[in-house]
Amino acid sequence: MSALDQIKQNADLVDQIDWEMTPEEAVRLYLEWGNNWAFGSNYVIRSKDDETIYFVVSTWKEPPMVYLIRRNSEEAKEIAAIKMPEAVKLQFLKENGNLKGVYAVEGAVKEWLQRELAQA
Repeated sequence: MSALDQIKQNADLVDQIDWEMTPEEAVRLYLEWGNNWAFGSNYVIRSKDDETIYFVVSTWKEPPMVYLIRRNSEEAKEIAAIKMPEAVKLQFLKENGNLKGVYAVEGAVKEWLQRELAQA
């Protein structure tokens, strides 16, 4: 069973996914406490118990992979690693180039994940 299939079977987990969270926003929220009000963010971290679950795309290794991340003020934990379908991967690379990094899920990747998890 694939990681995406396992996520699909966990409705509580799917419901917790923050589709708007970006890697940059997560760092600002959880690692730069006290800075949250400055940017008019809708997010406020009140305690160590607060957490966010979100997807990112990592291009540090081939092939680019989608990761489901659970982030709190103490750690970022990879919950799942998901291989993109070839067409989605090619569209991602066309939109973002071949630079190494960690990206927010947008465009074709986000549409594919939401379709797969019935969140569109």
